[in-house]
Amino acid sequence: MVAHVGTVAFIGLEARGVEVQVQLTPGVPAFVVVGLPDKAVAESRERVRGAIAALGLALPPKRITVNLSPADLPKEGSHYDLPIALALLGAMGVVDAETLARYVVIGELGLDARIAPITGVLLAALFAAEGERGLVCPAAQGAEAAWAGAIEVVAAPDLLTLLNHFKGSAVLAPPAPGEAEPPGAGPDLRQVKGQETAKRALEIAAAGGHNLLFVGPPGAGKSLMAACLPGILPELTAAEALEVSMVASVAGLLEGGRLSRTRPFRAPHHSASMAALTGGGLKVRPGEVSLAHLGVLFLDELPEFQRAVLDSLRQPLETGTVSIARANAHVTFPARVQLIAAMNPCRCGHLGDAALACARAPRCAADYQAKVSGPLLDRIDMHVEVQAVSAADLVLPPPAEGSAEVAARVAAARAAQTARYEGQAARTNAEADGAVLEAAATPDAAGRALLAQAAEAMRLSARGYVRVLRVARTIADLAGGGGVGRMHVAEALSYRRQPPRN
Repeated sequence: MVAHVGTVAFIGLEARGVEVQVQLTPGVPAFVVVGLPDKAVAESRERVRGAIAALGLALPPKRITVNLSPADLPKEGSHYDLPIALALLGAMGVVDAETLARYVVIGELGLDARIAPITGVLLAALFAAEGERGLVCPAAQGAEAAWAGAIEVVAAPDLLTLLNHFKGSAVLAPPAPGEAEPPGAGPDLRQVKGQETAKRALEIAAAGGHNLLFVGPPGAGKSLMAACLPGILPELTAAEALEVSMVASVAGLLEGGRLSRTRPFRAPHHSASMAALTGGGLKVRPGEVSLAHLGVLFLDELPEFQRAVLDSLRQPLETGTVSIARANAHVTFPARVQLIAAMNPCRCGHLGDAALACARAPRCAADYQAKVSGPLLDRIDMHVEVQAVSAADLVLPPPAEGSAEVAARVAAARAAQTARYEGQAARTNAEADGAVLEAAATPDAAGRALLAQAAEAMRLSARGYVRVLRVARTIADLAGGGGVGRMHVAEALSYRRQPPRN
């Protein structure tokens, strides 16, 4: 007899079906796992043996063969413990094998038969829902699995409780979806004194989802303004929250099944490696650019990152995905992020201040800024020079307008974009391209003339030209909608990086 139990293998954000087959045959007692298992899967033999022993049962004195089908798909992780144990118990006749066929099973076993939490439960639940099957998972992650919709979720704390549930002697109650996390209280724009130009640029970036670079001396408020951005961005929609939560589930960051409607904000240190930023590792996991999907990736002290690490962001910023190629797998994660970066104008940070700048200016500024490649800077829609805050600005009372007022205007602009791009792949102006952008952002005659003249004078690349159009469309949306005019194009051009002087 061969017992069958369904489970999944995780390839990026894709859950692929795996069938656990267990056969008991006469011969020298042995316990063999085949089907391209990694070290964690191979070690499941001892965890399964210990968990079954904790139930007071002994393995039969036969040859136990566990096959993970399809055999050519690499199997990684400890979530195969529970399906292997249930398939073995089914082959032993302890549990009804036909009952197990209706479920997708995932979970790690302890030697005392407890079922420990794992990563990727939400993806497994969505996979089970597509196949109209139930899901068996750890009790600690039942609330996470319940977000998949109207499927049967069996969340058990240990193997004995699970067996009693299947026998009908102690039926487990279905878990409720986890509560949505309340929005975090970040800094308010009222804390920013002065910097009206930078705050205007931050509002435009938030309204259209544009990438933004702050360049200014230390203490000017660059990091503070970046930290204010989540407070003016609209909440995630239900579909977007599920999309973001799938990435968090694979990374093991969902606690208690609590989904968040707040957009992610990730701020990695400049010592981060390429694998940490874009994803990778021995077992491919999402990096910071994927954990910030549909949110903000803030890179402070931009030139201090390794150049190769920064250049690895060029493809994700353009396509909204990051592809990681390995010898045994090719994994793609979503990476539709809004990049906010900050940097000093030079190493000492006081370029332009005769009293504080170093003696190597302006050569030191050219060398420092050259650490960031031109192609990466070309992918940043808006470049804003932030001036030092004066003592006169610091003694002023807080601004009358804070994050709440700005957030209301941003929400109105985002609503206009949602209506404009309904049925399209784009969600915001920053994602519009091709005919969609042409139809939405073509300026009037005066605007076209100004843009053509500026493109020649500023030596705009084709990418830079498109990004100016996107920013101009967002400025028009903040102004109340309507067409893109000359004044909108002029303001958008003011945020483009000027070409270096020969």
